Amino acid sequence: MVALLQPQLALPAARRSTPDSSGDTEARIAKLEAEIAELTAIVKQLQAASAPNTAAISSKAESIASPSSREYFHGAEGERQANVAQPKKQSGSGFLDDTTINVGLDTYYAYNFNQPVGRVNLLRAYDVLSNEFSLNQASVIFEHAPDLASGRRWGGRLDLQYGQATDTLQGNPNNEPRPDIYRSIFQAYGTYVVPLGKGINIDFGKWGSALGVEGNYTKDQWNYSRSYWFNFLPFYHMGARVSVPITDRFAVNYWLVNGTNQVEATNGFKDELFGFTTRPAKSVTWTVNYYFGQDHPDRVVVPPTGPIPVQPGLSFEAIRPAPNGHTHIFDSYLTWQLTPKLSFQAEGDYFIQRLWQNEAPGRSSAPSHVDGGAAYLRYQFTPRIALATRAEYLSDHGGLFSGLNQALKENTVTFDYLVWDGFLMRYEWRIDYSNQPTFLTSVPGVLGKQQNTATLGLIWWWGRKEGAW
Repeated sequence: MVALLQPQLALPAARRSTPDSSGDTEARIAKLEAEIAELTAIVKQLQAASAPNTAAISSKAESIASPSSREYFHGAEGERQANVAQPKKQSGSGFLDDTTINVGLDTYYAYNFNQPVGRVNLLRAYDVLSNEFSLNQASVIFEHAPDLASGRRWGGRLDLQYGQATDTLQGNPNNEPRPDIYRSIFQAYGTYVVPLGKGINIDFGKWGSALGVEGNYTKDQWNYSRSYWFNFLPFYHMGARVSVPITDRFAVNYWLVNGTNQVEATNGFKDELFGFTTRPAKSVTWTVNYYFGQDHPDRVVVPPTGPIPVQPGLSFEAIRPAPNGHTHIFDSYLTWQLTPKLSFQAEGDYFIQRLWQNEAPGRSSAPSHVDGGAAYLRYQFTPRIALATRAEYLSDHGGLFSGLNQALKENTVTFDYLVWDGFLMRYEWRIDYSNQPTFLTSVPGVLGKQQNTATLGLIWWWGRKEGAW
């Protein structure tokens, strides 16, 4: 712009070289100085205005390159991911860019007023010991989530776990051949987001089951102890899972896995899950799952007999005929934020299993089934103080859960005090009931129909991952 103005300034200068008189020259000089001052002011105004115009143009270009992204559901926990690919960000700090490393410590002291022999709390998933200072679990989580905003459609997650909870979660020889080699790996899976529609999320590996409303990490639950249903339904699966968002509020889910609580399958049948997650309102999330499987083994581990060496635990003998009865799980749960401080959850389940698919001499196809549900209520008095309660019913027909035909009930009240972000103190009172003698007492061989426990849980966590783990 300055260059365009220079020829205009040169013309008066040429005229000034042949003045008609000194008066005319002074008048022309004064007029020229006024024009220069006026032009200088205009140039400064244009230069000052060029900065916001450039920013506006840049902002508009970014808005064109980055349209408003839609969000979709990922799995039962409702994780959200953007669905628009962006130019890849420049990396400056190495392979840990966008990777979160998180650590959790979950400890407790529980007291069972039955004073049970061996100080064991029966039918508990995690708070399994009484009158002992206990390490429930120590966890380390590495997560490199997909980042569609930077053009990265892949990611992965690894959860390592140690402590009492590991022995509950990580299988046993009854349901998979070699549980020990996977015992410290709670989750290990890779992710890819297929650029179709709103983005199809595919995970492959081992992950915590989404059957049931409760999860593994205590800091994200409403109670310290876990429900009967958490203890009964599958803890993990190995295989592939797909989540397809249909709208911003509705997604369908499909799994193809080895089985329930099986990293290594016990038979050649592949289990499947069909389900959906929906948000009919901003305050309501509803999940429905149907699981179809066959979990009876078709082989048994035997000592090595062949001359060719194999890994330990990989010498088998076929079971013929092998039981072929199916497992059906109908699972549904809902979370409703009634008010900013009051929340409600409900879960209903029906589990049915047969040993043999068809009746034959010596083969029973009679079903065993477990049904019931749980209801939860939580009130957040202040950002640091909350009170939650749970009421639960489980009818165990055939003893699939407890080994007895019985009806189980429990009531739990939990008081939370968040000392600091990353340190939670949780106080809990729980009563378990049964219509059959089930629970240990202080007298060897004598069982009771009730157990009462009081628990103090101390939970620490730190790391860059925000929200639920």
